[in-house]
Amino acid sequence: MQTNKKNKNIIGIIQSFLILILVVLIICMMIQISRLQGTARVINYAGLVRGATQREVKLEITGNQNDELIKYLDDILLGLRYQDGHYNLVKLNDEEYQGKLKIQSDYWDKLKTEIEAVRNKGYENTDIVNMSEIYFTMADETVSAAESYSEKIATKIRTIELLSALDMLILVILVIMQTLKAMQMAMQNRLLEQKAFIDAYTGLPNKNACNELLNKKDIITDSTACIMFDLNNLKTVNDTMGHSAGDQLIMNFSKLLRSVIPEKDFVGRYGGDEFIAVIYHTNEAEIKEILKVLYREKDRLNSYENQIPIDYACGWALSSDNMSCTMQMLLDDADANMYKNKQLCKEYTGRRIKTNSIKGIRI
Repeated sequence: MQTNKKNKNIIGIIQSFLILILVVLIICMMIQISRLQGTARVINYAGLVRGATQREVKLEITGNQNDELIKYLDDILLGLRYQDGHYNLVKLNDEEYQGKLKIQSDYWDKLKTEIEAVRNKGYENTDIVNMSEIYFTMADETVSAAESYSEKIATKIRTIELLSALDMLILVILVIMQTLKAMQMAMQNRLLEQKAFIDAYTGLPNKNACNELLNKKDIITDSTACIMFDLNNLKTVNDTMGHSAGDQLIMNFSKLLRSVIPEKDFVGRYGGDEFIAVIYHTNEAEIKEILKVLYREKDRLNSYENQIPIDYACGWALSSDNMSCTMQMLLDDADANMYKNKQLCKEYTGRRIKTNSIKGIRI
């Protein structure tokens, strides 16, 4: 019991720890996803810079000045480097990317100077074409660095997802283990409860179950009968044929009772050789009929060869004869009638005993 409690505490601690880890992993994943979303925007605008710069150079070569495009490129580069500007860009915390971006931005300043020279001297007298190709390569490397950073974040997210799935799997396994353990404990408790209220030899409710029924203090309102049975020959069978034969006699008698008395009614083993039956919603005629059938079935069983003979005394009482009757009072009356019947059985030993209509008295 102590070990089970200790194991339960350990599992509880592990579950709490795993839940804490799962919460941390979820928070980390949310942060990385947020970064990934910002990174996608950065890659998009870094690519725009690459293409827009080429367009600007072509315009300048053809004599079409476009200061607005130059300002547009300035704003984007400013946003990419310092998380500033009009485009809600984020600053990527990646050393390689930041290094490439700085080189590109510095060269952009040189390229702008060369654009001014194109405007003043004509592109034939400048190195604008070669410088634009170099700048395109730099911009391409910056985009690649941003994409590499994005892939790093995606890898982190996949790792976090894997760890989260593993964490949840372990939690599910622990929950299943606890559920199975709880089901096992519940089954064991039911078995223990059954053992506490079920007779091991007969499978009928035992004395504990009988007492639970008899201890009800409520006045019986519906017409109810209690029948008390006592095996007359159990001691004789035990002494002459052995206790295993006595056990067999008890089982045979319990099966006989259960086969005749309706399923809805109560049949229990009250003691070593005593049995009780409680018949609900009944009357005197029905009780007499039950006892008549029981006696007939007993004779039929006793007629079989090698059959351990069944011999019993019984007495019964009906609640309608006493309007303020409890279950215990009803049993006491049935028990008194059973003893009267038992005395008659002793007096008429060796004679054929017939069932009389008097309550529980066989003569």
